[in-house]
Amino acid sequence: MLKEYALLALLWAAYCAAHSTLITVPVTGFFRRVSGDGFRFYRLLFNIFSLGTLVPLVSYSHSNRWSTALIFAWDGSLRGVQWAFVAVAVLLVIAGARHYSLLQFLGIRQLRRDGGRGAMTESGEFDCSGVLGLVRHPWYTAVFLFLWARDFNFAGFTVNVVLSAYLVVGTILEERKLILEFGDRYREYQDRVSMFVPLKWILRLGNRRTEKAGSRAGNANSRKEILR
Repeated sequence: MLKEYALLALLWAAYCAAHSTLITVPVTGFFRRVSGDGFRFYRLLFNIFSLGTLVPLVSYSHSNRWSTALIFAWDGSLRGVQWAFVAVAVLLVIAGARHYSLLQFLGIRQLRRDGGRGAMTESGEFDCSGVLGLVRHPWYTAVFLFLWARDFNFAGFTVNVVLSAYLVVGTILEERKLILEFGDRYREYQDRVSMFVPLKWILRLGNRRTEKAGSRAGNANSRKEILR
């Protein structure tokens, strides 16, 4: 049975590797040079390939051969944590949809002669407003939450680990392309905003509160000195 789990992990890893390779700068650059104006179809064909290879893999991963006992279930008091994960994920999807272009994501907007930018924002330009000021990739954070906010057996755990690793690697590759497109603006954005979890935003918020508390304490001391 261990070999079957290893095969399951290998199949998902191969899918993720192929998916990531096809969006790397060398590969997209090669197809851009070879296809010329036809490169505007690349994103659409990439999505069709990704979906076409994903469906049989998901079907295999959920077949009866993996019907084993759960190794983790969101029961009892943990049920509230599960629903909190789902709620946050849904909010991130909705908030991200206010900035991202679905047509760009699907590869439809690129079919126009003027094509599309590398960024998936609605304008195609660099955007760090709204939820993008909390985390750089709200939709990927939502995927993380959806992946782990479910009961899973060992097969599901195996798939979750592979996909989680892929999200990190794929995001790093995507950000390399964004740096090439936006340069120092995106590097500054990386320094200021966290990738998946809004730790930098939380730290800034905490620093502001500390500064305000210090300022109020200083003003209070000044008033006391005047009264003396």
